[in-house]
Amino acid sequence: MSTILEKSKVELPKGFTVRGANINDVESALKLFNAWSQSTIQEDDLSDPSVLRNEWVSPGFDPARDIRLVFSPERMMVGYIEVWTTAKPPVHPWIWGRVHPEFSGLGIGTWLLQWAEQRAHIALDELPADLRFAPRVGIYRTAKDSKKLFEDLGFTQIRSSYEMQIDMETAPPTPIWSKGITLKIADPEKDMQDVYKAVRESFRDHFGHVEEPFEEGFARFTHFMTGESFDPSLWFLAMDGDEIAGISLCRPKSYNDPESGFVNTLGVRRAWRKRGVGLALLQHSFAEFYRRGKRKVGLGVDAENLTGALRLYEKAGMHLHQAFDLFEKTVRSGREISVESLSE
Repeated sequence: MSTILEKSKVELPKGFTVRGANINDVESALKLFNAWSQSTIQEDDLSDPSVLRNEWVSPGFDPARDIRLVFSPERMMVGYIEVWTTAKPPVHPWIWGRVHPEFSGLGIGTWLLQWAEQRAHIALDELPADLRFAPRVGIYRTAKDSKKLFEDLGFTQIRSSYEMQIDMETAPPTPIWSKGITLKIADPEKDMQDVYKAVRESFRDHFGHVEEPFEEGFARFTHFMTGESFDPSLWFLAMDGDEIAGISLCRPKSYNDPESGFVNTLGVRRAWRKRGVGLALLQHSFAEFYRRGKRKVGLGVDAENLTGALRLYEKAGMHLHQAFDLFEKTVRSGREISVESLSE
């Protein structure tokens, strides 16, 4: 595979340069992301630079090693790609990139994606030989040129996800809690491990889930969920006695729209499903955002969610805001350890 990639590898245009990233590149990267997304979906990709800084200093990620930046002869950042192999085991490295719309059609995207494939292949050294290995990329459904690039380089669409949104002209309905369920605001000093355990159990039935060592997963969860915008008063726990039945972990604002609240993680543990816990948590979250002056709230969901979450969100009054298509490329066939169906 490496030999094939090397033989077909494109070159960057004359005068363009490439290097890894460092923390001083955050603002320029943000401008690049938003120039691309405004040209594609007429919205920003990311409005808060602290989110990107937090990603670049996350456990196991090294921007100098895992990111490549392309610059024009005038030293303008015009290309970006990152490769995530931090999940353990890294059977599906995540690749994410952008090319400035004024520099499309020059082969920059092809160069970046080929580099990212080579970088992702390093993860093979960490995997047992019998495991399937397939890097993944994704893009907004309207980004036709990006999708063609993925397909030209051997990636195949396998799934879609949706960003759902609710627009609240009036206060949302008061939640109805099933018998024995009470609401609690999380205390990060006491509850963090229990919250993480509830998240792990809730998402074991979700497509793509890979069970990983507790300590590594917990460290990553804590890092990403408690950044600069962390507000523990928006972490809602549905309790059955001393046990967490479900969780709604919210952010004060969406990454791409400061006027919108965001439900970062909504989940219900298996033993408490089909009792209205998810809907009640969602409605409580909406009500709190409404009380704080937010009239829009978003969340992300697998379009073919195995536990019926999409139907829940539609029942709660949410609608499709953006569609995102997921692609993967099988580099090595073998045993698939990520969740693909509820029978697993």
